[in-house]
Amino acid sequence: MTMYKNLAIALFSLTLTTVIPDAAFGETVMQKVARTGVLTAGTSRDAMPFAYTNAQGQLTGYSVDMLSVIKQQLEKELGKKIQLKLVALTPAQRIPKIVNQQVDIVCDASSFTWERDKKVDFSVSYGATGTQLLVKSGSNLGSPESLIGKRIGVLAQTTNEQAIKRVQPQAKLVYLKSRSEGYTALQEGKIDAFSSDSILLESWLQKAKNPDDFAIVPDRPYSREGIACMVPENNSKFLDAVNYSLVKFMQGFVNGDTRYVTTFDRWFGAKGVVLLNRDLRDLMKETMQLFIEFREEIPQQEL
Repeated sequence: MTMYKNLAIALFSLTLTTVIPDAAFGETVMQKVARTGVLTAGTSRDAMPFAYTNAQGQLTGYSVDMLSVIKQQLEKELGKKIQLKLVALTPAQRIPKIVNQQVDIVCDASSFTWERDKKVDFSVSYGATGTQLLVKSGSNLGSPESLIGKRIGVLAQTTNEQAIKRVQPQAKLVYLKSRSEGYTALQEGKIDAFSSDSILLESWLQKAKNPDDFAIVPDRPYSREGIACMVPENNSKFLDAVNYSLVKFMQGFVNGDTRYVTTFDRWFGAKGVVLLNRDLRDLMKETMQLFIEFREEIPQQEL
């Protein structure tokens, strides 16, 4: 557990954000939501279990639940009902849509990077994942050396793309439009491996009709990352509300409050969408605890 505790501390350090005063000119997100009564949120349609389209065509997932938690906090602070309007975005659309004020927030399976932080601000991390490969069973891929000259499927402008470039610059990256396209390309032999977040790959594998035909490699991910929401820069009051909402949820989960544990387990529990192994669950919990301690615990009556 020492390794996972150190990992959680690293994630905690990486996702701290600098609070910037509200913009002197123009409408802030809080002002816009107060005026319109609508919180427009970007999310993913294929990042199960964080954010995806279910059988009924609805956007759902752990990150969508976090957006609902944030909406409830905004209703409390603004003293009015707020409509949560969900917009499905590709990874490449996320930051431009925020910068151009087409969405107020993005919560899907986004990870902090310094390059992204130049354009948007990040919330505290409410989850943890990493970068691994989905391969066909019997594949010898996994080590950095084994990726030389191999066709590795990636989504553009993701931390998975960056991780593969860093681990093996001589890998042949094949850019795909969606995760579903990546899974199909692997099955059809168009790529040798598909790179994505560990939890997303595990979720797909657990739902696959022929799971024994595939494997997730290597055992130790190429990278470990915190999952966080992205918001426009110069919106400190909105970011405060987002962070308060997420820390409140995490504190409730860590303390064993049934309301919050039930929400978490709907996605990651024994009967959830994807079952986390004990190490990943402990890492998620350890990361949450670090953020709670940093931000100061919320009084029990507010939970």
